[in-house]
Amino acid sequence: MDREGRSILYHYTDFQAVDGILRQAQLRVNNVLRMNDSAEMRHFMNRLCTAVTERLEGEGERERAGQVQNLFREELEKEYSAFAACFSFHRDDAAQWERYGNRGRGVCIAFQREHLEKMAVGALSLQMVFYQNDMADHPMVEVFCNLVKQGADLSGEEIRRAMHDAWACSVSFKHPSFRSEYEMRLVVSPFGKEELDVQPCYHVSKERIKKYYPLDLNAMCQRVGIGLEDLITELIIGPDSTQSAAIFQDYLRDHGLNRLAGRVSLSDCPLRVSI
Repeated sequence: MDREGRSILYHYTDFQAVDGILRQAQLRVNNVLRMNDSAEMRHFMNRLCTAVTERLEGEGERERAGQVQNLFREELEKEYSAFAACFSFHRDDAAQWERYGNRGRGVCIAFQREHLEKMAVGALSLQMVFYQNDMADHPMVEVFCNLVKQGADLSGEEIRRAMHDAWACSVSFKHPSFRSEYEMRLVVSPFGKEELDVQPCYHVSKERIKKYYPLDLNAMCQRVGIGLEDLITELIIGPDSTQSAAIFQDYLRDHGLNRLAGRVSLSDCPLRVSI
């Protein structure tokens, strides 16, 4: 089955984050600029602009292609911030453990993709990560070309919304060398924050202050008619973790997550990074 048809998404993280997700029912969406260089978002927009203008020029819309190019140039002078939580289609994967699962000492949480898709409404969207440099086949190319050919005002509301959607897509763009990650992202759009009824929070460490949005998983589950234990199908303890499975299960039972206690497993991945 190809990745678009896979029903489970895996979130690799550490035990502190697991405590927030399970005990507090809170999923953090973190600033993408801390996960993925902002240059990648801008590279996406530049490549999208190239694909749109080349398509329009090929269809004889040379003047409009130049106008679209100027529009993107102005857009790229702006500063935007977006937030996301990352998931992979890979279960118990060495690269994911090392990059995102606290170097194999953390936990992999399996989520039902179908439920996450239903929860992703308003300012939230669940997006497939796009790994190609050539944007000719990206859906947003068709969106912009159709608007231009229909005579849309390039300073009007329809184009503005399309540009907002393009920036949201840029959050889920990564260099092709990361293609093996097979990733999806739960994204908070960099626009329309009035649609997200969540106040930002800040984590202060010795080195820096990080901004994030805490999503209320209980409320999100309730809206789609499920419970937290319906959303999560498995909890895998990392290959280099010293965590006792029995104590982890006690933790889950003592916090009222009895069904999840029966879904704890140990990683089979041979990754070992301890020194």
